[in-house]
Order: sequence, then C-alpha cells, then structure tokens
Amino acid sequence: MQTAIEKANILMEALPYIRKFSEKTFVIKFGGNAMVKSNLSHSFALDVILLSYVGIRPVVVHGGGPQIGSMLQRLGIESQFFEGERITPDQETMDVVEMVLGKINKELVSSINTNGGRAVGLSGKDGSLIIAHKQEKNAVDMGFVGEITKVNPRIITTLDTNQFIPVIAPIGIGEDGQTYNINADTVAGAIAGALAAEKLILLTDVEGVKDRNGSLVSSLTTAEAQHMIQSGDISGGMIPKVTCCIKSLAQGVAKAHIIDGRIEHAVLLEIFTDIGVGTQIIHA
Repeated sequence: MQTAIEKANILMEALPYIRKFSEKTFVIKFGGNAMVKSNLSHSFALDVILLSYVGIRPVVVHGGGPQIGSMLQRLGIESQFFEGERITPDQETMDVVEMVLGKINKELVSSINTNGGRAVGLSGKDGSLIIAHKQEKNAVDMGFVGEITKVNPRIITTLDTNQFIPVIAPIGIGEDGQTYNINADTVAGAIAGALAAEKLILLTDVEGVKDRNGSLVSSLTTAEAQHMIQSGDISGGMIPKVTCCIKSLAQGVAKAHIIDGRIEHAVLLEIFTDIGVGTQIIHA
C-alpha cells in the first residue's frame, strides 16, 4: 500500500505542471547518449508520447553526430571539426550526413509510433521549414554547413493542430536549392523562437551548467549566463548550447532547459518534478 501511495504522490506532484503546460509547445533537442543507448532512446520516446497525451505539444529536433562520424569512418572519409562543429567539406559528405540523419529520423518516428504516439518525420527542407545560407566562421571554410536565415513554421503548426508530433532532422535548404548541415541545437533554438514555444529543452551528456567549483547550477538568468560565459565559468561545448538558449529566450521562448540525457525519463523529471534534473535558464 505504501508503494501505491508514493506513486499517487508522484502523480499529484506532476498535476500542477500538467495543468500549467496543457496546449503549450515544447521544442526538445534529442542527442548525445540518449540517441545511441537503446534504453535511453526508448525512454525518450515514451516521454514524448506522455507529453502529447497530457495535452502538451512536443516538437522534436534530433542530432546525429556519433552516427555520422561512424558512417564516414566506414566509408573512409575523414571527419573534420572546427571549434567543436563538424565541417561538411563537399557534396559527398553532405550526402552521407543527409542519409544518416534520414535513417535516425525514421527510427525515432517508428519508436514513437509503435509505442502509441503519432509522429511525422521531417527535415528542414520540407515545406521550406529552414532556409539557410553557407556559414562563414572566422575565415574557415565550413563547406556545406549552414546558418539559418529564416524559419517557416507553418508545417509544424499544421501538424501540431492535428495532434501529430513533428520529428525534425537538422537540415536546411538555400535559396538556390543547396542542402546544408546545421547544428541541431541551433535548429531547435530557432524553431522554438519561431513558435514562441513555452520551453526549449536540450538533452546533453552532462548534468547541466556547472559553476567554477564543478557544482550544478539549477537555475540561471540570461544575464548570469552571459556573465559566466565572459568569465570562463561556462566554456567549451557548453557555450553554444547556452548561447542558443539565450537567443531563443530573446525571441519569445518562456524558459530554456539544459538537462542530462543520460538519465532515463530526464524530460519528465525536469518538467513534472519540483527539483528537476538539469539547468533552467530564464529571462533576466
């Protein structure tokens, strides 16, 4: 009986959050360990389905870095990076990136649908969702890496209205029809901004943002986050994630979260519990 009561208490803890977020849009970036470990991938699919069942409108953007690197290695193509971002030097590499992301997209859509959800797979090319141009980065030629020019969210809102879950591969298209590889965090942030989403949630392979002593920071304002970047407390691969969150908040997103995707049901724990499992970033 005690176990049953504890389960009931957990449900009651979630109730005010369910009530608050019903009919709200959450943009969730799915990546890292959560993508390559089957138990984490499965729990993520269940999390997304539950969000949909309780009236929240999830939009999923997925990455694919490890899988892309593995496929390029199998094909004898060297992976190149600059400041942690993959260089896509030629059309051959771009074709591999698009192929791998397409496979990941179908697998994630299938996982959601076979467990009771209603997902539809897209890339940023569909419905001209993501318009991009070639990225120039510190005079380094990034190849077919794109910078987002415009997000046309109509296809997403159409799917949302009809209770489908959009699952989006981070590919953009240029005005000339050229396909571009775009960082998945950047795509998620831009889509969240275009939709004025209630939440942007980035799954990572770390606990969240940490201070200079290595302690998890559970909540930050945008001003505090910018100060931590300037002071060097936030560094390396966390900088683009936090910057993405700050930009999305400036575009109208209510709250951004960076959470530990290595934990099963991390999305539910962050949204529906009082403590959470990562770092939330809010307006200053």
